[in-house]
Parts: sequence; structure tokens; C-alpha cells
Amino acid sequence: MERARRRQLARRALRGYPAGPEATRIARDAALDKIDSAAAAILVEGVSDLIALESLAARRSVDLDGEGIVIVPIGGAQAVGGFARRFSADGLRLAGMCDEAEVGVYRNGLARAGLGEPSDGLEDLGFHVCVQDLEDELIRAVGPSSIEALFDSQGDLGSFRTMQRQPAWRDRATAQQMRRFLGSGARRKLRYARLLIEAVDLDRVPEPLDATLTAAR
Repeated sequence: MERARRRQLARRALRGYPAGPEATRIARDAALDKIDSAAAAILVEGVSDLIALESLAARRSVDLDGEGIVIVPIGGAQAVGGFARRFSADGLRLAGMCDEAEVGVYRNGLARAGLGEPSDGLEDLGFHVCVQDLEDELIRAVGPSSIEALFDSQGDLGSFRTMQRQPAWRDRATAQQMRRFLGSGARRKLRYARLLIEAVDLDRVPEPLDATLTAAR
């Protein structure tokens, strides 16, 4: 019964989004189908970033389609230069979001696309950095106690407690344990991208997400 409930909750959280090994390709193709009529493109690494930004846009009452903003999951930081070159040549406004570890890759890729120099700050180009990554930003914004309540509501608290007891993780800070738990399954990472955005107070939304939406507008 509990397993069936978890599956139902997971399907609800992922409604409208692809999951599985081909998720990034499917989401990217869907985005590219809309790019000819777009005014701006937001470049993100994966589907969890796409879900988080679209969920935030809904909470901020931002009509992405109406404003001609397309969020493109590029499938990894190394692809940013090629997409930036293509979309900037088409006259689109560019914005984006990346993990802290990928800053150098993004700087070099954007420079190769003719957008600034490798030494330029990404924010000046409309690209914003998550410290350490999207999950870390959302954990700090929502707070561990609220996240545990969210895990409980989704039937995941027992699995999280089991992970906490593992020798490799039992002495780690709760936020580190949560980051590991959220990143340990592809479907879990995707569905909690939506659930955490829906749970965060709007005055505590991580700055990189709000700044990325603003840069695209």
C-alpha cells in the first residue's frame, strides 16, 4: 500500500515531464521545437533545473510561453558554448544557471561563443551560479525540518532514515545527508525539484533561480 502511494505521488510530481535515461533529450527536443518563436533562451544543465525554473515561474506568475522564454536543458556544461553561439546568432536573449563546479566550463564556453572573455563574471552575461548545486540551494532555502516533513508527506522519510544510518553518512551534517539523498536517484532528483520549489517561501527563493528568470525577461 505504501509503495503504491509513493508511486502515485511520484507520478503526480513528475506530471508533464519526462523521466528515465532519455529525459534530457526528450526535454531538450521539446524546447527546441519552440525556439523559432522564442525571444529568450535559458540554458540549464539538466531536467531538474528546467523543472525548478518552470515551477518557480508558475509561483511568480511569469508566463514563460507568453513572454517567449524557452528553458533548454543542454545535457551538460560542455555543451553551453554550442547552444550559446547558435541562439545568440539568432538574436535571442540568453540567460542560464549552472553548478559552482562548472563555472570555468561555462566561462570558457561562453567566451568561445563570442560572449565575453573567460575572465568575465558569469552574472554579467546573465548566467547565475548555484552553490554547490540546485539541491544545496533549495535545502538551505527550505530548511532541514521542513524538508523532513516533505519527505514524510511523500513516503520517503523511512528511506532517508535508512541512509542516515549508513556508516558513510551517519556522522555527516543533515544538509549533506539530504543533498546525497536527493541526488541518489534520477526520478527523486526530478520530482523534488518541483516539490522543494513549491515548499519554499517566496521571500527565501535562492537568488540564482530568481536572477536567472529576471535575466531572461
